[in-house]
Amino acid sequence: MAFEPRDEFHMRRCLSLAERGLGFTSPNPAVGAVVVKDGRMAGKGFHRRAGAEHAEIVALRQAGDRAEGATLYVSLEPCSHFGKTPPCADEIVRRKVARVVVAMRDPNPLVDGKGIERLRNAGVTVETGLLETRARRLNEVFVVNMLSRRPFTALKAAASLDGRIATASGESRWITGEEARAHAHRLRGRYDAVMVGINTVLKDDPLLTPRVPPYEGKKTMRVVVDSRARIPVDCALVKSARETPLVVAVTGQALPGKVKTLGAQGAAVLLVNEDRGRVDLDDLLAKLYTLSVCSVLVEGGGELLASFVERDLYDKLYLFQAPKLIGGSAALSFLGGRGVERLERAPRLSEVSSRRLGKDRLYEYYPAGSLFAGGA
Repeated sequence: MAFEPRDEFHMRRCLSLAERGLGFTSPNPAVGAVVVKDGRMAGKGFHRRAGAEHAEIVALRQAGDRAEGATLYVSLEPCSHFGKTPPCADEIVRRKVARVVVAMRDPNPLVDGKGIERLRNAGVTVETGLLETRARRLNEVFVVNMLSRRPFTALKAAASLDGRIATASGESRWITGEEARAHAHRLRGRYDAVMVGINTVLKDDPLLTPRVPPYEGKKTMRVVVDSRARIPVDCALVKSARETPLVVAVTGQALPGKVKTLGAQGAAVLLVNEDRGRVDLDDLLAKLYTLSVCSVLVEGGGELLASFVERDLYDKLYLFQAPKLIGGSAALSFLGGRGVERLERAPRLSEVSSRRLGKDRLYEYYPAGSLFAGGA
């Protein structure tokens, strides 16, 4: 289907609007909408948070009477079912919109083409697929949730040019600069949960909260993978557990007394299946999903990141890279584990973006063959 440059211009605006909802709409998708009448924008909107009005409704209300005969651009197929809000497709028909341009179909089985069908049956012209790849990446979390019924899982690492996350003596603060660290906090805010291994807690005593606008007040869940419940009760995570959710994932190896103490401090202790003496990551992700965790950002350390890679349990990699060379065979790599013995077995990645953050760079990758890897 051929679209005009002005169509792409308005859809880009939809995607920019949708981005403003990232981190606040879970378990819903992030959606942007624009109403255009006689070549001019008559209304715009985005989905601000779960339970709030959908983007189309906000844009149509702003447009008022100008919605009649107008074109509605929307980054995701309008819904056709009753949820916490009425169907958007019905309101579009009621407002007598003439044309709807949709970036991508909704992967939710309750919608998936039904919204488009409802509009077409009412005589509305519907065109789909404009900037579809970008729209799919924007809602990568929602797509994975709908198609795989599990959390979208991203890995994050900050390393030198030679892949080190610390010197041989263990010094790691700070490899990257201020701008990169601020962006890492924004990433935390976009995810439902941030996960680290127990060794990271013991070494760095992190707080794992997103401390930059607009996420500074968000109660992002912190998850510690800790098979034996070694987490200190006086660490920053436990001390803040009553204010910000903390989940400690343990196995049957954890001492009951320690589990009881953690619970008394406000932490939620999650008993997970064991895998070769460690937390079974498949079971952990499945249990987090039942707790309404739709997305997880795994921040380290190297052994935990390697476990996700070895089990092919990740959907994305954020790699912050500083223009530094650390060297040394004893210096830690951002990816630990056993590694591969043959290059042909090395997981392949597809780079989808890179950007400069001060003197550092952020590279974003999907696994090769991912639903999000191809296209522009």
